[in-house]
Amino acid sequence: MGTITMNEKEILRLEVFNKLSVRRLNQSDVASLLSISKRQVKRLRKRYKTHGATGLISRKRGKRSNNRLSDCLRKQAIGLISEKYEDFGPTFAHEKLVEQEGLRLSVSSTRNLMIDCGIWIPKKSKKKRVFQMRQRRPREGELIQVDGSDHLWFENRGKRCTLLVYIDDATSGLKELRFVESESIFSYYKATKSYLKKHGRPLSFYTDKHSVFRVNREGAISGTGLTQFGHAMKRLDIKLLYANTPQAKGRVERSNRILQDRLVKQLRLLDISTMEKANAYLPTFIEDYNKRFSVAAQNPENAHRPLLDGHDLETIFTIKQDRRLSKNLTLQYKNTLYQIVSDRQSYTLR
Repeated sequence: MGTITMNEKEILRLEVFNKLSVRRLNQSDVASLLSISKRQVKRLRKRYKTHGATGLISRKRGKRSNNRLSDCLRKQAIGLISEKYEDFGPTFAHEKLVEQEGLRLSVSSTRNLMIDCGIWIPKKSKKKRVFQMRQRRPREGELIQVDGSDHLWFENRGKRCTLLVYIDDATSGLKELRFVESESIFSYYKATKSYLKKHGRPLSFYTDKHSVFRVNREGAISGTGLTQFGHAMKRLDIKLLYANTPQAKGRVERSNRILQDRLVKQLRLLDISTMEKANAYLPTFIEDYNKRFSVAAQNPENAHRPLLDGHDLETIFTIKQDRRLSKNLTLQYKNTLYQIVSDRQSYTLR
């Protein structure tokens, strides 16, 4: 006698039909136990009487699936992935195969192809520290998470730089992106001015404790306790909130990971290798990103406030420092002595 290979489902079928054959169960019981119709029970019973246990084995075993990709499509997809999208994740690679190459296949098929060919290796699940989820703000513009991501955005085609990211907490939508050389007061001034002109004034910015946003010197007793950026936000009535951990501003951190994957590859496909060209492309990328990843706010009301007549951004976003005038109207700034010239003799002597 030959050996018959059966899976758990088929073994259960054999046990049930053995009981049916000795009338310990009826057809209704069998249909209920196997979650099949009575008509299917009759067909299987007939095959069991004719072929025995072999008749209960699925006839699809060893046959090609009706949904299997054609060999031609498989070869074409693998070739394109190996040539252009080798370091892409399955989901992103699938988007490019469909949108750019015109292929018709599913995300799961793309993933399986990449795994079978060793192009993509699934990440092993790791036990991670659990943080309590913070509820989203209900309205767009209530809380804008701000961060700078230093990365090789142009890979080996250009120099390393930083991407400033402004993301809305309520919708996870990107509100502003800008490539800059580094996180500095001047770069944040420029990016924030652009943000305010496009969207208006949010209620608050949520940042890390970078020195641009927060005075980090311990025991500082002089000054107002605000940085230059803090003074500008105070004049605009925008509250500054500071995160104690990266996880606290998780939405912008997760967005950074997506950007370091998708944006880097998109810049490669478009052969963009300078900050000027990349900044010109960013509005198009933001629009596409928000279509894919943003969600609707719980409250449709927008919390952004318009700029007022007294909000001269060019004046507000300037570096201001206090200096004391001497009796002869001189002051010192960065090792340079300046003197105020006046035609009024009495005022000069004062």
